[in-house]
Amino acid sequence: MEHHTATSPTADDSAGDTDVFITGLWRQNPVFVQVLGMCPTLAVTNSALNGLAMGLATTFVLLMSNTLVSLLRKAIPRQVRIASYILIIATFVTAVDYIIQALSLELHKALGAFVSLIVVNCIILGRAEAFASRNSVRRSLLDALGMGLGFVFALLCLGSVREILGSGTLVGIAVLPDGFEKWVVMLLPAGGFFTLGLWLMVFKRIKREPPRATETQP
Repeated sequence: MEHHTATSPTADDSAGDTDVFITGLWRQNPVFVQVLGMCPTLAVTNSALNGLAMGLATTFVLLMSNTLVSLLRKAIPRQVRIASYILIIATFVTAVDYIIQALSLELHKALGAFVSLIVVNCIILGRAEAFASRNSVRRSLLDALGMGLGFVFALLCLGSVREILGSGTLVGIAVLPDGFEKWVVMLLPAGGFFTLGLWLMVFKRIKREPPRATETQP
């Protein structure tokens, strides 16, 4: 009996941790389900590489800020928690901004001001307030990783479609024949809205639960 009592919580915790990760990645995807972070989603996804870079930058900030907020959750006074979270997030956004500049000035120029605007991304502040401030570091990390990878997935979906149809390339590599008439509109804001709408429709259809079988009367 003592052995079962000791091991059962571990199994439950493992299942709960997996659920936390899957929730952000798929069930409550920040873009395709919660429709959050629309500004960078529509603005930087004119290419797959830009979308990937923005997604990874956001994931980095999510991981770091969730970890620190969880560690300090008992030390931060409730009255100044939002200001404290923004300060923490801004610190890591500054770090990732310098990292992108060091890696590629061209990429930094392509992302423009949207790297700095990660500070006010409602996904990051929302996870800090709703999850990291109330959970352990381990669960906060899994939540950040799930939400971050879900964001990367969504930006890659949009960026790939827009780049292929708008430029005939994928991450800069030609994938369509020279005779293909490029859809220039896909590189414009209108193309972003159009592509997002199509992906929302596809994602909703994939996630749609099968209809329940009607009960037969005896």
